[in-house]
Amino acid sequence: MGVTELAQDLAHEVSSRVSGLSESLFDPVIRLGVTGLARAGKTVFITSLVSNLLDRGRMSQLQAEAQGRIEAVWLQPQPDDTVPRFDFEGHLGALTGPAPRWPDSTRAVSELRLSFRMRPSGLLKFTGPRKVHLDIIDYPGEWLLDLGLMDLSYQAWSDGVLSRVTGREEAQAWFRLLGAVEDATWDEPLAKDLAGAWRDLLAALRLAGMSDVTPGRFLMPGELEGSPALTFAPLPRPETPASRGLWREMERRFEAYKSRVVRPFFRDHFSRIDRQVVLVDALQAIHSGPAALEDMRRAMAAILGAFRPGRGGILSELLLGRRVERILFAATRADHLHHSQHARLVTILSALLREAKDRADFAGAETAAMAIAAVRATTEVELQRGSDSIQAVQGRLAETGRVAAMYAGDLPSDPSRLLVPAREGASGWLDGDYAVMRFAPAIQDLVPGQGLPHIRLDRAAEFLIGDLL
Repeated sequence: MGVTELAQDLAHEVSSRVSGLSESLFDPVIRLGVTGLARAGKTVFITSLVSNLLDRGRMSQLQAEAQGRIEAVWLQPQPDDTVPRFDFEGHLGALTGPAPRWPDSTRAVSELRLSFRMRPSGLLKFTGPRKVHLDIIDYPGEWLLDLGLMDLSYQAWSDGVLSRVTGREEAQAWFRLLGAVEDATWDEPLAKDLAGAWRDLLAALRLAGMSDVTPGRFLMPGELEGSPALTFAPLPRPETPASRGLWREMERRFEAYKSRVVRPFFRDHFSRIDRQVVLVDALQAIHSGPAALEDMRRAMAAILGAFRPGRGGILSELLLGRRVERILFAATRADHLHHSQHARLVTILSALLREAKDRADFAGAETAAMAIAAVRATTEVELQRGSDSIQAVQGRLAETGRVAAMYAGDLPSDPSRLLVPAREGASGWLDGDYAVMRFAPAIQDLVPGQGLPHIRLDRAAEFLIGDLL
């Protein structure tokens, strides 16, 4: 890290800590980060959470609501003028229109502020109402994967990602192109071809169920598309790299990516988060097979390694920076399973994230795992197959709109039956296949005062922010 970058980080840290001290003394602010890998349901989660905090008829497990201490909740202008506002109204419209559809996925950082007017309790119950602000920060989980690059050299990153994609069918075209490349004098068109081919490979790998795809910004470049900082690719290191050769310039651009793209994201957004929910589409990974499940385990370990978990008071915030105090690991799409299997899904999720969860617990953060559905798209049904009765779910298929029933498969009560074959590189599950359908949102007929239908979103909210309301 250069002197300039160190000074910028220090100035930002002091400014953030002074702001945090002011918030703690006056109107407290909870900064809730929402992340997850592609298609984990971040946008739907935030939309439903806001809907159900504004209209709390379905939030019986949120204790402040059950006790009647929430007098009002309203949307406020967001505090950060340079961060796009989360399009709550547009996303809610997509979910509740006459032809409901899932809203578009997260493409960049966005933010939304909710303010609560709370009736005091305990020794403060005779004082006037107080305000609590909830800032919800939405950001792509793929960008978090890039935080793991900060500790890697270009050679270490190249060696790692090339070894992981070796032998995959999707990577054949990439390796053919790579085989024709020598460490010649730098050539910009060749660099663009290599970067484009690597981006295409990352997109194909993600469609195939892989999670650990870096650099994350290659799939969501935004305003950086076409810039030198996003025009590089992994290369095997020549025995003696030429000073102005391809490998050296790729190395330089990789370092620029870390300093100009990854570090500012961590400094400006991620390092200020108090509470965090990590959404995991474990069902899709299981459906995709052992390789996809192991890849998700590795990717989530890398993401959670970037958190700075632990508790801290006002002084520790001012001197050391905020720490993530609570982390919720949420297995999404619980509505794709009969409720009798939810406990097994939670057990699998906990085992999948055991290493990261233990590290967070040791650092002093509170953690929890839940199976949730931010928006419930199915109803439970019982199917008859001969003399057997099968507990399944039924919903409207996203592709065709027709109503169909689905039985995802009987999840094992012992998660090692999935995790061990995944770690050992098995080509398929020994005990059978696990099916996943994609259901469209159900047509809503909301009662005034009720938010979107969900599964355990109220329990998730209680864990994440209940103690501060």
